Amino acid sequence: MRPPTWLGPGTAGRDLALAGVSLAGGLVLYGLDTQPYLSRHLNPPEPLFLLTLAAVCVAVGLRRVATRTSLALGTVAAVVDLAMGGALATALVYTQVLYDACVFGSARTWRWLLRVAVGLTVLGTVTGMLLARDWRGASVGVLVVLVAVMPVLTGISVRQYRDQAAAERARAEQTARLVELDRRQAVIAERARMARELHDVIANHLSAVAIHATAALSVPGLDRSQVEAALRVIRESSVQGLAEMRQMIGLLREPAGGGPTVDATDETTRARLSEVDGVVDRARAAGLAVRVTRRGEPRALPVGVDLAAYRIVQESLTNALKHGAGEADLLVAYEPAGVVVGVDNPVGAGRNAPTGAGAGLIGMRERAVLLNGRFSAGAERGRWRVRVELPTGATP
Repeated sequence: MRPPTWLGPGTAGRDLALAGVSLAGGLVLYGLDTQPYLSRHLNPPEPLFLLTLAAVCVAVGLRRVATRTSLALGTVAAVVDLAMGGALATALVYTQVLYDACVFGSARTWRWLLRVAVGLTVLGTVTGMLLARDWRGASVGVLVVLVAVMPVLTGISVRQYRDQAAAERARAEQTARLVELDRRQAVIAERARMARELHDVIANHLSAVAIHATAALSVPGLDRSQVEAALRVIRESSVQGLAEMRQMIGLLREPAGGGPTVDATDETTRARLSEVDGVVDRARAAGLAVRVTRRGEPRALPVGVDLAAYRIVQESLTNALKHGAGEADLLVAYEPAGVVVGVDNPVGAGRNAPTGAGAGLIGMRERAVLLNGRFSAGAERGRWRVRVELPTGATP
């Protein structure tokens, strides 16, 4: 059975309950006639011991809300009680006051209490031995250790354990926040990668569809063969775009029910630089005169380099089709330490082509940077040049 909420840890109700229990235990000891435990000098009425007992119990109730007040009240009550001869109940409850002062007080408080307790122990031991003129007088120091030093040391130990646990919780929370931040950054990076891939897969096909559809609608008097040619390019671009989108969706979809999965490295699904002739044919069919220059002996490339080179050529030819003057030069060079692709086309107004937002160039640059490659793009002497060098890890 769970305790009531008002008795939960750290609540005032629990402090008051502890004060009440201390008072009840003190009254039991008072009923057993345990006061005074020292020789009586002032000979006060025994009910006065109840006042000092009540005072230290009140100090226990104030241990969390007013630690300094609790310590001051409890110490004054203990000193008065000791001056009257000392009651065992008051001394025992006062140990709780010292413990609470070390646990809930400031670091300065427990350091000060430790020094005072050790000093009183030494003073009590020496004084007792001098007065008794016997080593058995050191028992006074033992009493001080039990009443003052032990509660203080216990409180310090608990405080240090609590502070260490709080520090560990703080570190755990900080680690959790860092993990969450890393997770969010990974999600953002993955979304950017997916957006880049989707742009590269679909944009060039839709651009070809838009260009030919606009031409077919805007040029009057087209004969049937011209219309069929435009529709044929539109159909081929649409079919190819849908096929590549299906491949991308297959790569991103989680496998369900233990069925077959699509691997990003599957040679039957991924785009390869060796298949760039298909991109060139579609660009030519869309009206772009492409001249291809090849250098070096074609060879198998790493998956990332192969896909990046293919997408960069695809995007570059699409940009040349949309924003160029109707012709482009494509370079594909297999070098000992990598592969180089480049597209060079005259700068001119694209035929019925919309203005781009620059996402293609950003995507090409990101692909090259992720593979530790070099990317350059810009206008030079009336031509727009794109050049990408991708290392393959081979030794030149």
